[in-house]
Amino acid sequence: MEKLTQQEEVAMLAIWKTGQGFVKDFLEAHPSPQPPYTTLASTIKNLEKKGYLKSEKIGNVYRYTPVIAESEYKQKFMNGFVKDYFEDSYKALVTFFAKEKKITPEELKEIVKMIEKN
Repeated sequence: MEKLTQQEEVAMLAIWKTGQGFVKDFLEAHPSPQPPYTTLASTIKNLEKKGYLKSEKIGNVYRYTPVIAESEYKQKFMNGFVKDYFEDSYKALVTFFAKEKKITPEELKEIVKMIEKN
């Protein structure tokens, strides 16, 4: 699975939010500022080439459907992120956020409870 650019990720979030649809549907679901229609259409074509979307021609337009679920992408992205930046250690990731004061002791306790439950 090829890594997405920032622009492609934002487009995919709009696509996942919409489900299957047409470029105009994804444009409506895209956060502000919305890109021009042609820019989003080009981004969607790139996503199809990368294997994230499949298309079906209906009349003169294409309907696109995600091939990869949002959860699958997030899992793969996070695994790569932790491997690349935290030496494949989730402990190092949590430690980083604790040191940067981006996570509270209460949140940390909730995480520990979730881990213990599972």
